[in-house]
Amino acid sequence: MTIIKFIWRKILRPFLNIFLKPNCPLCQRSADREFCQYCEKQVWHCQFPNGGEIFSGEVPVFVWGQYKDSLKRAIAAMKYEDHPQIAKPLAYWLADGWLASPMATLDKVVVIPIPMHKRKQRERGFNQAELLANSFCEATGLQIWRNALARKKETRALYSLSFAERLEMVQDAFVVRKDFRNRPPCTSVLLVDDIYTTGATVNSAIEVLGKAGIKVVGVLAIATTKKPTRSKPQLKSQKVVRKSYSQK
Repeated sequence: MTIIKFIWRKILRPFLNIFLKPNCPLCQRSADREFCQYCEKQVWHCQFPNGGEIFSGEVPVFVWGQYKDSLKRAIAAMKYEDHPQIAKPLAYWLADGWLASPMATLDKVVVIPIPMHKRKQRERGFNQAELLANSFCEATGLQIWRNALARKKETRALYSLSFAERLEMVQDAFVVRKDFRNRPPCTSVLLVDDIYTTGATVNSAIEVLGKAGIKVVGVLAIATTKKPTRSKPQLKSQKVVRKSYSQK
């Protein structure tokens, strides 16, 4: 993170927000929270109709919404336009959907965010997956292992690559950190990332954790390019965490 970006994010922006309402990062309207009311509704239009979609497989994947429109714009603003505060509402809504899903019945799970390469994280100033995991755990009460994984291989953007190219790019990309390498596998893991596409990245992380005796029982993501597999009415408990977020 550059000095100018650090001063703006840590000193100037919080100071100005004391006196001025922050602008919505999507439309620049004045906003009481991270989004204005209009853009928040637009992001919610991208949510899967059942409160979050579970994609079945050897490791199930729970995703809050479709990677399109305002949700796609919000993730881009968070990652590339220096708006890390967007992670909090997104993670709270993810937690809301997950708590109402069958995956919430898993016992003794901890949360591990997908790590960024240290150079990329230094440039961006934060790891969006870690920010999402932090707020997700704040909402659910789950424990987070922030430093369980490290990304030893720097990879370029995967969106333009074929599935085979993605697999090759993320092969051996992760390593279990020394502090966790000999940790007894007394609990299971939920992996958290921002976007789920082909699964190449999370599968690479699942493989390296498995070799260390740590079992991954689920993957969580805010958005996916995949289409929903079913349609159900929204769950009654869907707005519980959204309400608590709004009151913060």
